[in-house]
Amino acid sequence: MKKLLVIVTALVLSACSSLRTSYDYDPDINFSDVKTYAWIETKTPDSTYQLGDLMDRRVRAAVNNQLQQKGLTLVPTDKADILINYLTKVDKKINIDTFNNNFGYNPYYGPYYGPNWGWGWGGAGHSQTTVREYDVGTLILDMIEAKTGQLIWRGSVADTVRDQGSPDERTQVVNKAIGALLTDYPPKPGK
Repeated sequence: MKKLLVIVTALVLSACSSLRTSYDYDPDINFSDVKTYAWIETKTPDSTYQLGDLMDRRVRAAVNNQLQQKGLTLVPTDKADILINYLTKVDKKINIDTFNNNFGYNPYYGPYYGPNWGWGWGGAGHSQTTVREYDVGTLILDMIEAKTGQLIWRGSVADTVRDQGSPDERTQVVNKAIGALLTDYPPKPGK
């Protein structure tokens, strides 16, 4: 469980520019009417995906900063237009690479022509296959319409999990990930 917590925490610590973002939303919602938001807590049966307190504060601060830059105001839950929350997950991935190393060139070398047929260079070759297992961390941000309780916007940001050193580096990576996630919020009608 502690290992998984470290991996999940490292999600937001990835510093590569390979961030993958996506979002979906209810096209019937007029997002220009959304002016206020509040955080809600979601109880999940599997608490292993919860970030530690320091990372949780970094994520919330980054989301607050981005939403406030977009004109939204943090208010108490009973006064909010939307309620927001996030969750995290980690998936194991496998990467298989095969490299062929042939010496020379012979277009007629093969099972139909034999080794001495045609022109070109002969030569031996070999293939090398490497298998690498790695973790991909995903942070999902949900926005729920306060009046109806319906999900109206969901965005996700994913990247390969990497460790980072200092608290400042972790904060920078979180800010970058949340900034990328909320780049296209609010959604424009017709997109």
